[in-house]
Order: sequence, then C-alpha cells, then structure tokens
Amino acid sequence: MYHQRLPGHCLATGELAQRLGAISTELNQPVSVYVNRRGQVIRVGVGTPRQTQIPLLELPRYGAERLSGIRCITTSLSAEPPTESSLTAMALQRLDALIVLLVTGSGFMRRGGGMAGYVDSAYLANLLPQMSEEEAVTAHWQVTGPLGIEKISQESVLDLVESLEAEFQREFIARQVEAGQDRVLIVGLQTDSGPDLLFEEGLVELERLVDTAGGKVLEIVRQKRSSPHPQTVIGAGKVEEIALTVQTTRANLVVFNRDLSASQIRNLEVRLGVRVIDRTEVILDIFAQRAQSQAGKLQVELAQLEYMMPRLTGRGKAMSRLGGGIGTRGPGETKLETERRAIQKRITRLQQEVNQLQNHRARLRQKRQKQAIPSVAIVGYTNAGKSTLINALTQADVYIADQLFATLDPTTRRLTVLDSQGQLSQTLLLTDTVGFIHELPPALVDAFRATLEEVTEADALLQLVDLSHPAWKRQLESVDTILQQMPISTGPMLIAFNKIDQVSSEALAEAQQLYPQAVFISASKRLGLETLKQHLLRLVRL
Repeated sequence: MYHQRLPGHCLATGELAQRLGAISTELNQPVSVYVNRRGQVIRVGVGTPRQTQIPLLELPRYGAERLSGIRCITTSLSAEPPTESSLTAMALQRLDALIVLLVTGSGFMRRGGGMAGYVDSAYLANLLPQMSEEEAVTAHWQVTGPLGIEKISQESVLDLVESLEAEFQREFIARQVEAGQDRVLIVGLQTDSGPDLLFEEGLVELERLVDTAGGKVLEIVRQKRSSPHPQTVIGAGKVEEIALTVQTTRANLVVFNRDLSASQIRNLEVRLGVRVIDRTEVILDIFAQRAQSQAGKLQVELAQLEYMMPRLTGRGKAMSRLGGGIGTRGPGETKLETERRAIQKRITRLQQEVNQLQNHRARLRQKRQKQAIPSVAIVGYTNAGKSTLINALTQADVYIADQLFATLDPTTRRLTVLDSQGQLSQTLLLTDTVGFIHELPPALVDAFRATLEEVTEADALLQLVDLSHPAWKRQLESVDTILQQMPISTGPMLIAFNKIDQVSSEALAEAQQLYPQAVFISASKRLGLETLKQHLLRLVRL
C-alpha cells in the first residue's frame, strides 16, 4: 500500500490513484483510503466507504460547524457516480471530500517505474451546508464529475475545505439556539400492540417534557416494528437515517420514547455520535431542576441513583456526561464514576433518610388527625392546574406555570367552608401533591412514596382533570391506574374538570354526560369554586 506522505493540499495524486486502481483490479473489490489534512494515510480498507467508515467517536475533529479533517479516496469497479450509501457515509463522517476513482480494469507499468491506465477519471463529492429552519432544505451533498485524473490531482483540498467551513460556520451561527439549550431529536418506536392515537399523544407529551427540561425539539422520527430491536431498539436502516438527521439538524441529544438498557444506550451512542437518553431520564432531569426543598432534592437524588445503577456499564469514557444538558443534572458525574459498592451505600443511606422523612410526615398527619380536621389531597395529571386551584381556594402562593411538573414539593393549606345556608363552617386541609404522568417511572414512585402517602392517608381525594387537553380521557385513566396501585386504599373521591373556559360547549357537554357527578370549574378564572367547596364539604362528611 501507499506509505509515502501525500501533499496535504491535494485531493489525490496520480500515482496514488493508479496504485489504488491496480490493487482494486487485482482484488476485484473496491479499496478505500482515508487521508488527513497533513497528507497522512490514517486508515486503509477493502470495501466501499460505507463498509470501511470510521466510527463517529474516533473522528479527530467533530462539530456542527466544521468538517472532520479527513478525506476518503475510494475506487469503483463501475463507471457510475457515487452510490447513495457512499454519500451517506460521507455525510455521517463529515468528510472533507469523497473522491471516487473509476477503475478501467486494465493498466500497465511505465518504463522506469510507476503505473498508468488503471484509473482515467473520478467523481468528487462534498457536503453542503444546510439552510436555516425558516428556509427550504437543501441537498446534503453535491457531486462533480467525472473529471480527468490529472484534473482531480491538481484540485486543492485546503481551499475547498476552507470555503465549505466558512459556509458551515455562517449557517451554524444563523441556527444557534440559546446558550446551554440542547438541540433534541425525538425517536418514537411504535409496536403493533399500541394504537396510533395513543402513540402520537405520547410523542406530543414527550415533546412537552423535553421543552420543560430546557431542550429544543428539532424533529421527531418515527418507526413501527413488531418488537424493539434487542441491540438498538430500532432497525439498522433507521439508525443510519437518524445519524444522518443528527448531522443535518446539528442535534446534540437523541431522546427515545421508551426505556433503554445500558447496552442499547452504548450501541446507539457509538452509531449516532451524540448522547442518547430515554423518556424516564428526561423526567428525572425535570425533577432535578424543580425540586426546591431538601426533602425533594433528597428524593430526586435517590430516584436518579436507583435508575442509573443498572446502567452504569453503558456509560463509556468516550461519552462522558460532563458538560451539562438534559440528563446530566442531579447527583453529578463524580458519583456515577465511583464504584458500584459506594453508590449502593449512598442509595441505602438515602433510603434511610427517606424513611425518616416518611415517619416525620406521618407524625404531622397524626397531629392533624387529633385536631379532627379532615384532609383532602388534590391529585391529577401533571399540568392539570392543581397549584392554581389551591392558590385560588386558599390564597396560597404556590408556584404555577404552564409546564409539566412545575411543582414537586407537597403544599398543605387550610380552607374554611361555610355550608349552603352560610351558618356552619368547616375547616379542611388541602394538600397539593406531585403530578402524575402516563407510565410514571417506577423509580419515581418508590422515591416519592413519602409524598404519595399524603394521597393514601387523606380523608378524601379531589381528582383534577384538564378538560382542555385533547387526551384528557387517557390522562384520567392514567391517574386512576396509579391510584389503584397504591398500597393502601384511598378514601372517597370527587372529580373536578378544570379549564372549562378553554373548551367548546360540545366538549363540555360530553364530559357532563360521561361524569354527571363531577364538578366543572376554571381555577384561573375562579369559575365554579363555590360549588366545588360545597361538594368537598359533603365529601368529607360521608
């Protein structure tokens, strides 16, 4: 093979081209050589660029605004332009250029040394910068040729790369998002067991979760399979498609709509070249951001460590979690790098502290029970308006926002209700609990058991439903499912449909027909609150 250093400024030399043509003719197979900008041959392989491509994590220079600093010179046994797979491999590796030498099948040794005739022309391919989201999407690459071998040998790769990277830099600056914000690609896998509507609702919810965590969703990729692939969840072709999409959209994070194993995360990160996390990790990251009290932070750390424990082997050195972003907040990288035994000790200590917290809250509940004050726990899907409602009823100052899991720490406030005649009063204790979500991660259920016990110990439950949400029926069913899984049977429950000011009369009539015993309110507009108070009074007196 060709060991001499090549001129760094050239795409190829005539001597190298003829040598590669001779070798390819003898083997009757394509041959690919990878050369860096200093002219050093760093990789040689028998096969097409796709078969011999460099793993993404081994590329010496890698960035959305730059090329990898490597060009590929490959041979082709047919007089055809570069194939789609070869061009895709060029895009995945962000090669400076792809030179495809067209092998003639014959050649000769020159008198005095050297070869000729094995290659007489070549194609030149290079990447193109992608336009901003507001503009039309351009092609991923351009192909020039066929060009004579002397012509291709005289082309300067450095001039080509400098002009390309200047364009990449301009587009990169034009498309930059807020500093520190992850550029996210969502991947949804739909199996035959689930209906299309439920699948799409789940993707919409995951998009909102990513937005709440501080990321910007660039694109959603879908695939339908009978079952997840054991190694990469999705098929090999879809992995390659996503890797190309990551390149063209400049995404730095891929989020899957289902839980991933350690090996699946490792395999996907190697093939995609960016961080990969799942839905549960996004939720854990939101909890790490939202927890304000010491108890909340304690429970979040426990949940994250319990989730990460079986996945530690999937975090290779090349994919370090240092640097910030979704999925990196919480206990910290140093804890995840310690020995498994030390992490297990930390988990055990955190569990003991959660048990102490559980006992402390149990004592507080016993004091309230001795005072004969009935308690009502407000439960519901996340972002149903629970904090807004407790603020409206009790003049509390609980933080509210149009986000998923805006508040995590439980808040208890007194509410005095006069009976319908306005004579006798009754004091109630209202508790705002953590919001539920479809398929609530088991780690969160276990870690937040001290908070969720407020639900099981309450005298009654008020389930709040966001009637303006398109999937309110599924959300109501999800909350019911979680409540049924509680270790202790809950008390009587009243259903209240919120945000009636944001729905049509038809949707309101449908809910009234399906749930005639429910109460219909708007917490933000303070509509129906007096009716709700009277229903709560009757509920605790049952």
